[in-house]
Amino acid sequence: MAHVRIALVEDQPLYRDMLAGLLRSVPDLDLVAVAANVAEAEAFPTDLDVALLDITLPDGDGLQLGRDLQRSRPDLSVVLLSAVDHLTALLEIPEDQRRRWSYLSKTSALSATSLLSAIRASAAGRSVLDRELVERRRARPRGRLAALSARQFEVLSLLAEGLTNTAIARRLELADRSVDNHVNAVYGALGLGGDAERNPRVSAVRIFLEESA
Repeated sequence: MAHVRIALVEDQPLYRDMLAGLLRSVPDLDLVAVAANVAEAEAFPTDLDVALLDITLPDGDGLQLGRDLQRSRPDLSVVLLSAVDHLTALLEIPEDQRRRWSYLSKTSALSATSLLSAIRASAAGRSVLDRELVERRRARPRGRLAALSARQFEVLSLLAEGLTNTAIARRLELADRSVDNHVNAVYGALGLGGDAERNPRVSAVRIFLEESA
């Protein structure tokens, strides 16, 4: 298995050291660069798979830094870390690029299982949103999400977490075909799908972010 090459940007020394120690302990991950701010990140190598970025930095922010890094690294995936729920920041990323962006709370990032799962999913080109933050969100009244059934909203929430249909089936203890049907029903209820919709999963997650709180 090819190793995942990771860069880390975090300004808090203790937290940075804790994350770096965890990443260095995992055989299939290579932590190749560590920085405390945007200026130091300018020296990052070009052959990176995942950038793990604090969203709040002393000389900028992880959102803009991630976009700058991706300009010279089109295949780079970005995992944002934040101490607060600022999921809607991802709406600033153009939809055709958002599938390579993920978001974790710093609390979840201290869980080896959550962090490593998000990094590996991101390296594979999937977007992952923090499970705890997603589970807190509720549909805004009179929006498109309000028309979803409870099960459809649950399935959409799991799509937002970055789960595949197979993983959703395991989580909900449903047959794969049932989950496929639920996912298609979500797309239909949100007005997605068809030949004009290149990536309905990304579009569905955008609507989830826009119309839930």
